[in-house]
Amino acid sequence: RYLDDRGFLEVETPILQPLYGGGAAEPFTTYYKALEQTMYLRIADELYLKRLLVGGYERVYEISKDFRNEGVDRTHQPEFTMMECYWAFADYRHIMDLVEDMIATIARDVIGGTVIDLGGRPLDLTPPWRRVTVREAIREATGIDIDDTYGDLAGLRAAIRARDLEADPQPTWAKTVDELIGEFVEPRVWDPVFLMDYPVELSPLAKRKRDDPRYVERFEPLVAGFELGNSFTELNDPLDQRARFEEMAAARAAGDTEAHPLDEDFLTAMMHGMPPMGGLGIGIDRLVMVLTGTPNIREVVLFPQLRRER
Repeated sequence: RYLDDRGFLEVETPILQPLYGGGAAEPFTTYYKALEQTMYLRIADELYLKRLLVGGYERVYEISKDFRNEGVDRTHQPEFTMMECYWAFADYRHIMDLVEDMIATIARDVIGGTVIDLGGRPLDLTPPWRRVTVREAIREATGIDIDDTYGDLAGLRAAIRARDLEADPQPTWAKTVDELIGEFVEPRVWDPVFLMDYPVELSPLAKRKRDDPRYVERFEPLVAGFELGNSFTELNDPLDQRARFEEMAAARAAGDTEAHPLDEDFLTAMMHGMPPMGGLGIGIDRLVMVLTGTPNIREVVLFPQLRRER
């Protein structure tokens, strides 16, 4: 209702896709007999929704089932529900305003207010939410300034060792930054925070910042120690997009199974003229966890997948 009232059109896009995209994840694979080709269950509906903006729709959204062939923990289920929306001629700051107002409005409608009891601790969703850059957040949490080692994996690993921090080794500088976010930034967050301005290597579909092209206009809303969603000012330069897809292809060839595949059809759509836009994905299951004060995602899914008894 919130999006409908603001001029967004609800649409449906394919679940079975000839090429998956819109996120960094491994897909579930199937076979389409009639077409005699391998297909993938979508990991996101992003690239199809963006095609609609190329076609002239200015505000669209979809509440979708998505599938990522990954591990299971208290905030991850390989089959999950997500809301994605795209807004032409907006940027990530417009989307931040939308998110904090939307979540607060939903909380008031569902539970009658914006302060939630989560495990005996109050969680305040009242806008405005704090906004902090990835660089600032990592520096606050670890003492490491990622600008000092930008792009230098060995240097960043040395900075981690020098502070006796425990972080799983990662194959690239960007993945190591992401590991620092997951291990040291997210667990420190309670009341909502917009974590913004990510390294470009972590965000193949986001637009670069004008004042520092090493970073992109991206944010994640963090609540109660986990990520609630993801948003960018969307990249609409097809030449820059091709270059980033080619970098991801090289990463795939080097063994990164989650790297984004190169999508020629999407690049063709971009060449026809994609408007500047802001995009957003919100994990519905995680939002329900917050609104109901539930600590584990399995408790808000009616039929979670479970391992067979041996």
